[in-house]
Amino acid sequence: MTAEAKVGGHLSIRGGFFKAADAAHRLGGGAFQYFPKNPRSLNVKNFDRRDAERCRELCQKHGILSVAHTPYPSNLAAHPGEESGQFERTVLSLRNDLEIAEACGSVGIVVHFGTYKERNPLQGYQNIIQCINEVLRGWQGHTKLLIENQAGDHGDMGMTLEELVQIRKLCASPSQIGFCLDTCHAFAAGMWAGEKDDRFEVKAGELGYWDGLTAIHLNDSKYPAHSRKDRHARVGQGHIGEKGFLRLLEMKGIRGKPLILESETGDDGTYREDIERVRRWVEA
Repeated sequence: MTAEAKVGGHLSIRGGFFKAADAAHRLGGGAFQYFPKNPRSLNVKNFDRRDAERCRELCQKHGILSVAHTPYPSNLAAHPGEESGQFERTVLSLRNDLEIAEACGSVGIVVHFGTYKERNPLQGYQNIIQCINEVLRGWQGHTKLLIENQAGDHGDMGMTLEELVQIRKLCASPSQIGFCLDTCHAFAAGMWAGEKDDRFEVKAGELGYWDGLTAIHLNDSKYPAHSRKDRHARVGQGHIGEKGFLRLLEMKGIRGKPLILESETGDDGTYREDIERVRRWVEA
């Protein structure tokens, strides 16, 4: 494995942030992802700052890159002022996630592009920009907000490079915004067609997508390209396959970014087997 490659899985923080970082260190991949708080709730969390500091110190010592994944109810496209209060709760929750991730020394917080199913899709995009601007208002930390592309299983938004790049450009602080490329989602949406895709790398460069790419969710797909189904498979065991990932990992824009596995673990209950598989691919 080259020194620049960082591979890891999504790990539990049940024992705290430091224990998650220590588990990543013992796996030897050099990266990990975690939920900063309950993934099913938008409640603001009072966290143990000393535990977060120990996590940051361990990661710095061993060169580990960490990524936080925001709770699933987060919806950047929620409409401001609605009775449900989801927009306001999303803003407060994401700002809380940024603070936790900053304390842990993480490169970014991953949040899905968002869903908006009303008649006017432009309002959904406007809501996303407004939400991100509110979250980042006055933010002075190094941790970025990372927009994750979507598979299309919950609507048409967030399935193209153009949308991702334009949203970043139109926000007030583009330098504080990055992208998390989910390979399964990209494959399912038709954004990237895997092994035989001759256009994705060039198009991403032309649009400026690589300039914002900060993390990769390295997931295979249980369904074919253009399926719009978000069902992860272990790397090399789905429709993307080894050849597709070999093609992806050759792209200059991917190099040096944390590669995060989000599928099932191996028979030993860890990501060790898949980390070693990706390590062999990177060395090939």
